[in-house]
Amino acid sequence: MKKITKDTSLAKVLEDSGAEKILAKHNVPCVTCPFVKMEMDKLKIGQICKIYGIDIDKLLKELNKKLD
Repeated sequence: MKKITKDTSLAKVLEDSGAEKILAKHNVPCVTCPFVKMEMDKLKIGQICKIYGIDIDKLLKELNKKLD
C-alpha cells in the first residue's frame, strides 16, 4: 500500500494488517461501528479524525510507520 494520507478511505487503511489496532489505540470509533461497512469506501480518515477530534498527524505518523 502507498502512503496513507488524510484523504485515504477507511477501507484502504484497514487493508493493512495491524491498522485496526492502531485506529483503536487512537480511539477511532468507526472500527467498531456496525454501520461503517456501508460507508467504508467513502469515509476518509481525515474526516473521521475531524469529526471525533483525533490528532490526524499522530495517527498518520503511526499508520505510515507500520507500512515501512
